[in-house]
Amino acid sequence: MTQDAVNVSQLQEFDEIVDVRSPSEYALDHIPGARNCPVLDDAERARVGTLYVQESAFSAKRIGAALVARNIARHLENAFADKPKSWRPLVYCWRGGQRSAAMTIVLRQTGWDARRLAGGYKAFRRQVTLDIDEMAGRMSFKVICGLTGSGKSALLRELHKRGAQVLDLEQAAAHRGSVLGSLPGDTQPAQKMLDSRIWDTLRRFEASRPVYVEAESRKIGKLRVPPSLIDAMRTSSCILLDTVSPARVSLLLREYAHFTQNPSSLICKLESLERLHGKVTIEKWASLAASGDWSAFVLDLLQDHYDPAYRKSTEANYPGLERATRLVATEATEAEFSALANELIERETDEAGVRGCAGILT
Repeated sequence: MTQDAVNVSQLQEFDEIVDVRSPSEYALDHIPGARNCPVLDDAERARVGTLYVQESAFSAKRIGAALVARNIARHLENAFADKPKSWRPLVYCWRGGQRSAAMTIVLRQTGWDARRLAGGYKAFRRQVTLDIDEMAGRMSFKVICGLTGSGKSALLRELHKRGAQVLDLEQAAAHRGSVLGSLPGDTQPAQKMLDSRIWDTLRRFEASRPVYVEAESRKIGKLRVPPSLIDAMRTSSCILLDTVSPARVSLLLREYAHFTQNPSSLICKLESLERLHGKVTIEKWASLAASGDWSAFVLDLLQDHYDPAYRKSTEANYPGLERATRLVATEATEAEFSALANELIERETDEAGVRGCAGILT
């Protein structure tokens, strides 16, 4: 490791993390919180690569050096123009090679204590995988279970507001985890970015406190929950959120309002369930949706599709459900979930007190 290089464990020591890779590399995944200041954009990177293959390494480096110099100058005049002399940036590229070295040299010559990440993004990616496995085995999870529409995500939001340690996998994956779970105007991130988001959340938690997480299957939309994490969740204690059916219907109509405004997109998605439920059932659901009888549609979909599937999956994969703490919701409002979150926080505080007393006695 060179004098100006540091490793992944030292990320917190820096004022800012600067990703000098191309915009497309950054969009696929990056260190959470990193700022993209490319020394070569996508077109420039492709041009240099083509020169390397078709002409020579010297031609590629000569053209590349000029492009890199111009881009670094632009960043100095814009992105870094207001940075004080005390600013400490960490710079990284794909492998910790020439792109990050070029930026780091200029920043250090300017007077900033800039460092580069040894091994670059590839080293970060390896560490993410190792850390998730380690943290999943060390953390104590409390898994919130409940039928579709029970308000599990709403409860997690209220817990987060109160300072509880919350891992919201559906938020990280930008998907609600079912055939109708895609979010309007949003696309799921790449798998690597989901992993990075999970890593960034878990690394900030204390192992001595519980982590609240919603019960999930191994996949959320097109993305996979890291195996070590899902395995740890499935052996953890559970909280059962038991919400009455009318409240579940009301909550789902609020959360999936985009479908009521565009029934044709909903009907199109339902067609993927024909193999499970048959043409007659799909036509009945489509008729209810087309006629705008949304309460009947949601209730029918819950009773015939979501509830049986959820019960079968959860009972098979979360054995802690048999001894779960049960919370009852009758209205599924923000105020009710707020009260339930307070109840869980109080229990967490009481449990911590009991553990503290036990430690003193032993």
